[in-house]
Amino acid sequence: MVKKDPLQLVLQLAKDAEEQASLQLRSAKSEHQKARQQLDSLNNYRLEYMQQMSGKVGSNLSASQYHQFHRFVGQIDQAVGQQVEAVKKAEQQQGYRQQYWMEKQQKRKAVEMLLEKKAVKQQVTEAKSEQKLIDEFAIQQLFRNKKVR
Repeated sequence: MVKKDPLQLVLQLAKDAEEQASLQLRSAKSEHQKARQQLDSLNNYRLEYMQQMSGKVGSNLSASQYHQFHRFVGQIDQAVGQQVEAVKKAEQQQGYRQQYWMEKQQKRKAVEMLLEKKAVKQQVTEAKSEQKLIDEFAIQQLFRNKKVR
């Protein structure tokens, strides 16, 4: 029975953590994109509404209608401001998730490098042992050949 290297378990845990961080990063990117799209929609809606109302300015607008127009534009501007904040928060969250994922990726790579170094060291040790056996066998053969003569 071959004993499993504890570093293999550490590597698996590091891979799992990296995958989890990757999923969180994708989710944060999606949330940022969604918030950005909502902001674009609000800005487009505001622009369309302003264009609609500028077409009506030449016609008879009552003071009440004009007041409602300004109040509604103010509400849209407030919603745009809130959405700008939501985009900033989503962007910040995406940055945090990006950094977290990079840290997990770096940790996984470090464990892989340790395993690689350990494997190379093991190969060198095995090669030395094998060479030692070959040398001993060659020396024994040399002595046997000298005794036979």
